[in-house]
Amino acid sequence: MVSRLKGEKSEGGCGASFLAGETSGLTNLNPSLFDHAPSFPYNEDTMKWVYIENIGGHVEEDVEIRGWVYNKRSSGKVRFLLVRDGTGIIQATLFSADKDHPLFRQFDALTQESSVIIRGSVREEKRAPGGYELSIKDMETLQVALDYPITPKEHSTPFLMEHRHLWLRSRKQHAVLQVRAEVIKAIRDFFDGRGFRLMDTPILTPSACEGTTTLFETEYFDQKAYLSQSGQLYNEATAAAFGKVYCFGPTFRAERSKTRRHLIEFWMVEPEVAFATLEDAIELGTDLVLFIVERVLARRRGDLEVLERDPKPLEAIGKPFPRLTYDEIVPLLQKKGSAMAYGDDFGAPEETLISEISPNPVCITHFPAKIKAFYMQPDAVRPELVLGVDFMAPESYGEIIGGGQRIHDLSLLERRLQEYKLPREAYEWYLDLRRFGACPHAGFGMGVERTVAWMCGLKHIRETIPFPRLLYKIYP
Repeated sequence: MVSRLKGEKSEGGCGASFLAGETSGLTNLNPSLFDHAPSFPYNEDTMKWVYIENIGGHVEEDVEIRGWVYNKRSSGKVRFLLVRDGTGIIQATLFSADKDHPLFRQFDALTQESSVIIRGSVREEKRAPGGYELSIKDMETLQVALDYPITPKEHSTPFLMEHRHLWLRSRKQHAVLQVRAEVIKAIRDFFDGRGFRLMDTPILTPSACEGTTTLFETEYFDQKAYLSQSGQLYNEATAAAFGKVYCFGPTFRAERSKTRRHLIEFWMVEPEVAFATLEDAIELGTDLVLFIVERVLARRRGDLEVLERDPKPLEAIGKPFPRLTYDEIVPLLQKKGSAMAYGDDFGAPEETLISEISPNPVCITHFPAKIKAFYMQPDAVRPELVLGVDFMAPESYGEIIGGGQRIHDLSLLERRLQEYKLPREAYEWYLDLRRFGACPHAGFGMGVERTVAWMCGLKHIRETIPFPRLLYKIYP
């Protein structure tokens, strides 16, 4: 027995939107616009399969659309069907004076997310989603979906996360991931356009990069291995071979954090440049941020509108980004009510306060060595400080870039390994980089998910990745 759609009204009524809080986008058309009933079945050999995002190039042509039912309703002799194919949504219409028309019976059996192939002619219709409409001449039902669990009623976040594999199909989640894809494309275009070489660094590593307390340990045959916290150490090796490189992939931090800014598994882009300094890294990071913002505004405004993201804060981003040293920012934060002491790292409250300084990202530099990684280059005048930088995004989105200049002196790096109680044998290859052709070098890591959250104006980072890995949350 075919399941009826929850909330669907009878013939002549307007069915409820399938997705909570989202308008149906169905238009009311005068049946007189249709001058004849369609033939059935239609000759599918003459049809060309096209994607909805390209439908504007096929006006007055017969095409085939393959997708899923997003919404439907009936109005007398007309049936309205919204179909999505992943690239967009199109309204398809069916007209017949015969209420027992085979296509009407097929239409009536459809439920939300049923998979279909529809064929018909494309026409412009400004009132329809996307400005185009398909007049149905033929339709195939590949599968009639069961009752869809995500109904128009409100659902809790735990419920939606449990059904993340289906939630991805909703309009807003789709828009977020469209922006994510654009951010990733922008990052690759930025570095590729500047002559950087993409280097794939290992996910299984024999040692820590960012400290031993957040490592995921696993067995690697007869020895221990760890999921990568960063590709940076390996990037230093490839930078010595290629001059300027970047890696782009998943990283893992076993942090027992439930904040809205943390994921256990996240994606990071990490450039590394031989002979570069802290100043070079800051300039590169600034240019990257501006490139991403401009690309998203240029290509994804429609998705930002779906998300109700005010674009004005993004439009205001521009050079120069304010710069403050750690010594300068701590007393400012304390005056604003922060309880942090000198020598503490920034927490979420401090990151929020920093974001209030400027509508631009704020660059914080010259941190106490004890709160940064072992490989950071010390300041020449005050060696207790290191040449690091954090980019704090505006609007309370926290750190999006962290990096700086690396130690290039062999003896100093050997001392740092001892001070941090790291096993020297696991880092012999890393020490080799200082034995053979040592030079100043710098780079940084940018978290994709935090950047996407900022672009989209999201409250929580969990929606910025298709399948988030959170504390104690690994399903689906």
